[in-house]
Amino acid sequence: MALPNPGSFENISREVQKDVFLTNHMFTGLRADWTKPISASPIFHISHALTTGSQLPPYSFAALYGTDNVFLQGNLDNDGQLVARSNYRWNDSLITKATAQIAPGQGMLSLENDYSGKDFTASLKAMSPSFIEGGLSGIFVASYLQSVTPSLAVGLEALWQRAALNSPPEAALSYGIRYKGPDWIASAQLAPESAQGGTLNTSYWRRLSDKVSAGADLNLQLAPGSGGPGGLIGGGLQKEGITTIGAKYDFRASNLRAQLDSKGRLSCVLEKRILPAVQVSFAGEIDHFKQQAKVGLAVTVEATSEELMEQSEKGNIQQPSPPF
Repeated sequence: MALPNPGSFENISREVQKDVFLTNHMFTGLRADWTKPISASPIFHISHALTTGSQLPPYSFAALYGTDNVFLQGNLDNDGQLVARSNYRWNDSLITKATAQIAPGQGMLSLENDYSGKDFTASLKAMSPSFIEGGLSGIFVASYLQSVTPSLAVGLEALWQRAALNSPPEAALSYGIRYKGPDWIASAQLAPESAQGGTLNTSYWRRLSDKVSAGADLNLQLAPGSGGPGGLIGGGLQKEGITTIGAKYDFRASNLRAQLDSKGRLSCVLEKRILPAVQVSFAGEIDHFKQQAKVGLAVTVEATSEELMEQSEKGNIQQPSPPF
């Protein structure tokens, strides 16, 4: 029996977190993005972004290059902070990823290897690894997700970290399960020995129609109480959790995402393409408990040359698929 590839452990709840929820889509303030595609094969884009009224830098410049085996992306803002990403596909199964962040007075490096088998995915990641001081420090994560039936996948993730050699190392192990139905997906992750005492995360995604999908997520953290020595015995458990529900609507030239959590935050993002090369985005968030509100408005312009548009319309361009 041929089993499908379940994806990576890191993206075990990707349909909810990355597609329905506003995790990577919410913004505040005013933003203007100008993108210039220079080439379609290989992919080569440059872009400028102007922002005000948010925590993002006022100006940033980005460049992107991609082929079937190589993906390069760089972003430089007016504060001198550089973020660079590099992915390389060795073969159909193995991809190596590197991310570097360089800012005045600080820096960070992340290295990752993802191997996708026919029915499993294994990943090894190192963040800020260092051997300079005569010992090993940094954050290291290894994960594995395996399909056991056409619908069911199980996996685990191990984490080891040490901030510095004068600090003791910390380790944690988490377990995950993912089940895919005809038009729904459920997943759960359990970390019983994490630094917070224990974490349980569950998610549920369902396609309601061709244009509507919905998701729900529950995150529960248990920490030792401070009522006395002995943690669980002396002080009991301190429980903290948050539940989030959301929906995504896809229209002909726009899409709408909205979500509501148990802390009283209602958020929505509307993205509408008013012209083939112009997209307008509106974001809003209301915190009912804190009596606060945030709004955002963005305009994105894609200045494609007439030559590229003609080649694309005639089908003369075979666009590559970079290893994102």
